[in-house]
Amino acid sequence: MAASKLQLPERKRTYRFALTPLADAMFQLLIFFMLSSSLTPYSMLTLQTAPEMPDEAAAAISAPGPGPGAPAPSGALEIWRVDRDVIIANGQRLTFDQLDPLAEALGTTGRPAQVVLIVLPGARVQDVSTVLARLQRADVMSLQVSRGEG
Repeated sequence: MAASKLQLPERKRTYRFALTPLADAMFQLLIFFMLSSSLTPYSMLTLQTAPEMPDEAAAAISAPGPGPGAPAPSGALEIWRVDRDVIIANGQRLTFDQLDPLAEALGTTGRPAQVVLIVLPGARVQDVSTVLARLQRADVMSLQVSRGEG
C-alpha cells in the first residue's frame, strides 16, 4: 500500500501592527517626564532702566570698597555669589531666609546700590529667580548677572 500524504491547506501569514507596546512606552515616558519636571512657578520680573544718578552718588559708587568681611556702605557696589539654596555676600554664607534684611540694607533713595550677581554652577534657576525677586523690592540702581566657576 502506498503511503498517501495528506495535503493540508497552507496557512496565510498576516502581519499586524500592534499598538500595545507603543502605548506602554508612551505611558512610561509620560510618567518619567511628570516625575522629573518641577511645577514650581517662577517669578515674572519687570526690568526697568536705572534713573539718572546725581554726581555724589556716582562718586560714592566709584570709590574703593571696604575690605573683605566688612559691611559695605549704602550705595556701594555689592558682589553676591548665588549657590544652591545659599547666597555668599561679604564672605558670609546666608540662606534665603536672611535675604530680605540684606536686600533692604543695600541702598537708600539718594544712594541706590549696584549689585553684581555671580551664579555658581550649583545654583538652580529657582535660586536665581528668588534672589532677583527679592532684589526687585530693594533700592537697587543696577544689577549685573554673571556666570561663575566653582
